[in-house]
Amino acid sequence: MIGIPLIFWLIISAFYIGNIDQIFAILALIGIILNFTKWKNRISITILSFVFMLSPIISRMVQVPIKMFDYLSFEIPIIIFIITYLTFIILNAKQKNYG
Repeated sequence: MIGIPLIFWLIISAFYIGNIDQIFAILALIGIILNFTKWKNRISITILSFVFMLSPIISRMVQVPIKMFDYLSFEIPIIIFIITYLTFIILNAKQKNYG
């Protein structure tokens, strides 16, 4: 439910010139695109992609009081995203060590 409006916001903000959110939207889109490249299994690329995808959320959390994000429909998806992506990075690193 949250992902589709976020992607639309990223695309629209990427072309909205003169807004600070444009930088973070472009970074997030680059992070998403990195997940579909042949380099997606490199540990450095997965970490970079993770940071890029988190950048608009971190930016918004710095701009707006943290109290505004104190609701479960935000907290649960962001926690799930962070845990699963960190798990992906760890599993990718272990696979590189063993394979």
